[in-house]
Amino acid sequence: QVQLVESGGGLVQAGGSLRLSCAASGRTFSSYFMAWFRRPPGKEREFVAAISPNGGTTIYADSVKGRFTISRDNAKNTEYLQMNSLKPEDTAVYYCATGRIFSYREYDYWGLGTQVTVSS
Repeated sequence: QVQLVESGGGLVQAGGSLRLSCAASGRTFSSYFMAWFRRPPGKEREFVAAISPNGGTTIYADSVKGRFTISRDNAKNTEYLQMNSLKPEDTAVYYCATGRIFSYREYDYWGLGTQVTVSS
């Protein structure tokens, strides 16, 4: 059984930082793409960032480029999302996902999400 568990969410003031983690269990993900998505209040889920299996390629949504950094530690089956210069519009439930191929929408496995709230 594949499980993805996010952690690190919380309440932060605008301009602050948070680091999200996503721990994967049930199988190794060193050959899978990993990604972060978010669902802002009242809106649809949107792509945030993705990272290739070896970590050599990263892709970001324009809205977070230059502020967020995705990374992974394959030895720990964990991916991270470092979020700096947070804005109120970053408020959302953040989900990690993993799959065999890169996609801006669909992945094979999803976590349950962690809430990030940015106050103004």
